[in-house]
Amino acid sequence: MAKEQGYRSRAAFKLIQLNERFGFFRGAKYILDLGASPGGWLQVASEAVGPDGLVLGVDLEKIQDTDFENVKTIVGDILNDDVVDEILRVIPSRMDVVLSDLAQNVSGSWDLDQYRQIELAKKALSVSMKVLKRDGYFVVKVFQGSEYDNFMKEMKGAFKSVKVHKPKASRKGSAELFLVAKTLKNLYS
Repeated sequence: MAKEQGYRSRAAFKLIQLNERFGFFRGAKYILDLGASPGGWLQVASEAVGPDGLVLGVDLEKIQDTDFENVKTIVGDILNDDVVDEILRVIPSRMDVVLSDLAQNVSGSWDLDQYRQIELAKKALSVSMKVLKRDGYFVVKVFQGSEYDNFMKEMKGAFKSVKVHKPKASRKGSAELFLVAKTLKNLYS
C-alpha cells in the first residue's frame, strides 16, 4: 500500500495515524526527523510543513534524495555530539516537532534490544530538549519492557503532557509504542 501511494515505507502510515490522533503537524513549520531513513516520515513531514517550512532528517545511512526542496538531511550518528552540534547549526529556528523513529539492529536478545531502544529514545529526548520550542511536540518510538517505566518518568519530568499510542499501522505482535509529548516544562535544560 505504501508503494501504491508513493511512500518509501509503510512507517509513513504510522506517522499519518499518529498525527490524525494528536494533530502535532497543525501549524508546524520546522520539523526534525531522527532515524529518517528510508524517508517515509520525511515525505509525510514535508507535505505537512509546505514549501515555506523545513524538515531536517538525520540518519546513520544516506537518505536517498527526496526531491523536496523543503527537506535537508544529515548523515551521522545521533549518539555523536558533533552530529547534534551540526543539527543546531543547520536549523533556522527552534523546532515545532521532533520525531524519533530511531531503532537499533535487532540482536535477538529482547532485554538487550529493549535497553538499546530506550537508550536511543533518551538521546532523542536530550536532542528535543535542545531544539524544541516550548510548546513543541516530541514523538518517539519506544519498546515496552523493563526500562519503559523509567523512561516514561523522564518524559513526564520533561513535558507537561505525555500520551501513549500504538497506531493501527504497527504490526499486531510488535512491542513498539509511540509517546507523544507536548510543551517542555523547563525550557532548554
